[in-house]
Amino acid sequence: MDGWSALILAGGAGRRFVGDGGGAKLLADLAGAPVIRRVAERVAGAGFAEIVVVTGAEDTPVRAALAGLGCRILHAPHWAEGMGATLRTGIGALLADTPGVCLFLGDMPLVPVGLCPELAAAASRAGYAARPRFAGKPGHPVAFTRTAFADLLSLEGERGATALLAARPEAVAYCDTDDSGALLDIDTPEDLAVAVRAWKACATSATSDSATSRGALPKP
Repeated sequence: MDGWSALILAGGAGRRFVGDGGGAKLLADLAGAPVIRRVAERVAGAGFAEIVVVTGAEDTPVRAALAGLGCRILHAPHWAEGMGATLRTGIGALLADTPGVCLFLGDMPLVPVGLCPELAAAASRAGYAARPRFAGKPGHPVAFTRTAFADLLSLEGERGATALLAARPEAVAYCDTDDSGALLDIDTPEDLAVAVRAWKACATSATSDSATSRGALPKP
């Protein structure tokens, strides 16, 4: 990944997952491990210079779920503001010489991690960012060059990075993929059931060490 950083956002309360009382979707079981650990395990195999995880509502249990993975874990004190707060915390903590960052969401365990080198290269050529596109729909992870950092640091409230991408279409590249994991997030128990089935199907086909090193799913 040529010195690129990885940033995993894990700051939300996940209220849609378990109702109004708060959420623990990042800690839900996905084929034998918490969702957030599954995300971090896959990112850890992609060759990033660093992996930063930003927590919020579930700081203590998320830290426990990530034990031993070598991630740098930060807590966003103002996480309740929305995604802008977690992004600011994460972007502000990245290595000073990183050329860019691949942004992952903690509730998307099946994103095409193996596409990250292509996304980083495409973002560098475009000058701002790149993201996967499945069936004509933009997905995750999103690669941002350092040029975008000042804009990411300016985000507030529930405003995520989507608005930044829309404002600079000429500087955003898209990498088409046939991997539906680019769109599959977990917001409800029904989403989790879909993810479990997809995870098991992919894990069954990821049988070689070389496939795993390229970001294929680890076996549950």
